Amino acid sequence: MTDRLDALEIRIAHQDHVIAELNETVTAQWRKIDALERELKMLREEVRNSFPARSEPEPPPPHY
Repeated sequence: MTDRLDALEIRIAHQDHVIAELNETVTAQWRKIDALERELKMLREEVRNSFPARSEPEPPPPHY
C-alpha cells in the first residue's frame, strides 16, 4: 500500500512540474503574440501614413 502511495505522490509531483512548465511556455507565447500584434499594428499605421489617401482614381499609365 505504501508503495502505491509513493508512486502516486511521485506521479502527482511530476505532473505538477509539467503543468508549471507548460504554463510558463503558454505565458511566454502570449507575451510574444501580444508584442507581435502591437508591432503589426504599428507597421500597418506606418504603411497607411506613408501613402497619401486618394479621393480620385489614379490616372492611367502613359502607354494607354
